[in-house]
Amino acid sequence: MNTAAQPPLDIVIFGGAGDLSWRKLLPALYMAHLHGRLATDCRIIGVGRNEWSREQYVAFIDQTSRAYVEAHAMQAEAWQGFLQRLDFVSLDATAPEGYAELAAHCQPGSIKVFYLATAPSLFSQIAAQLDQAGLIDAQCRVVLEKPLGHDLPSARAINEAVARHFREGQIYRIDHYLGKETVQNLMVLRFGNAIFEPLWRAPYIKSVQITAAETVGVGTRAGFYDHTGAMRDMVQNHLLQLLCIVAMEAPISLDPDDVRDEKLKVLRSLRKMSLSDIVRDTVRGQYTEGVVNGEAAKGYLQEADVPENSRTETFVAIRAQINNARWAGVPFFLRTGKRMQNRHSEIIIEFSEPPFSIFAEQAAASTPNRLIITLQPDESIQMQMMAKEPGSGMKMRPVNLNLDLQSVFTERRAEAYERLLIDVIKGRLTHFMRRDELEAAWKWADPIIEGWKQLADRPKSYPAGSWGPAASSALVARENAVWAEAQ
Repeated sequence: MNTAAQPPLDIVIFGGAGDLSWRKLLPALYMAHLHGRLATDCRIIGVGRNEWSREQYVAFIDQTSRAYVEAHAMQAEAWQGFLQRLDFVSLDATAPEGYAELAAHCQPGSIKVFYLATAPSLFSQIAAQLDQAGLIDAQCRVVLEKPLGHDLPSARAINEAVARHFREGQIYRIDHYLGKETVQNLMVLRFGNAIFEPLWRAPYIKSVQITAAETVGVGTRAGFYDHTGAMRDMVQNHLLQLLCIVAMEAPISLDPDDVRDEKLKVLRSLRKMSLSDIVRDTVRGQYTEGVVNGEAAKGYLQEADVPENSRTETFVAIRAQINNARWAGVPFFLRTGKRMQNRHSEIIIEFSEPPFSIFAEQAAASTPNRLIITLQPDESIQMQMMAKEPGSGMKMRPVNLNLDLQSVFTERRAEAYERLLIDVIKGRLTHFMRRDELEAAWKWADPIIEGWKQLADRPKSYPAGSWGPAASSALVARENAVWAEAQ
């Protein structure tokens, strides 16, 4: 075991008083602190434009973040110990003044993790100022929050600007979906078990569905969201990353670049869409007034700060195709939306029917085999199969075989941000996007967004609390399929 003394650690969060910080990052770091995953000398420095003292910042986090820690984990002594780790530096991220003070707040010889929880337009300026202040060395890391650009040219510009100051091996482009336990378990399910890999391809798999549905609307994010839309906010990053893990070939090792090389091959194999493909294989939607969880919900155009004639999509469904031998002819259905009926994210692998069935008389009652990987609200993996009902005769009905991870692994499961933050601290890049991955994703997404502009169609309406426009059901029906909730 390596008993050499480790350098101290400073986690510097730009946007330290922002929504992401107090809702996600600091609660995640508290959980790591509570369970002994942060070294004693780890300090957390919030950075922002607020003219605050350390005491004012600590009071703000104590007031705001506490509500986002699970009640059973809120232990008074541990929470106070966590607050002792906090510090605050007031600075304008775009101006050199203040970076010298930030340097003074960092521990001598520390490993520095710079988490840029700010608008991407600030990334290049922050990187330049950190370099100018002598805060970048071979040990430091920088975490970039999405969205990384709004198209391929802007993504390239951000990547090039940050790369002037950080090596690629120091850059952690975070996607919290890749921190989910079940997503990471999918790698083991596929490549650690002999029973799945021979069937994980055409013609044995009929279709794949990837859904990320939310019940919330745009809330206070309308100013940002109206310039982004569901395609940029969810499909180009979260859903494509899930697609990559489902579709990738086995990497030669768990080395980060070996894994990311295989994901990149999937992104490069995605069939590019022509304008006619876009008309046929994509559906854009925008929610109208409705009822969600028993409460009245505004339509998107009635939300604060949304232009009255906005054509921004809050729902997207896409039939994607991967042009390689493994997935030839297998449709990948991607779907995401706000103000949907239920909040859930899942991956459904639907296997093909047997080529010949002795149960032909019961064909109407037969359900295809499905592997159901649920990411939220609860994580689970189920295999849906046909079984004989008790009694005389051979009547069938579908049953679920549960991979009962909850009872087998009784220890606590870290949430996605906690797991990924620990990966950053330990220098593990596997679950973070590489530059060429990000750019390949934009190369596929950009023509679709541009095609929608050329078509100039309004998004199709769907009432809040529904499962999206009817056209999304027609999209999968062409392949003799239905969305999961209708199965």
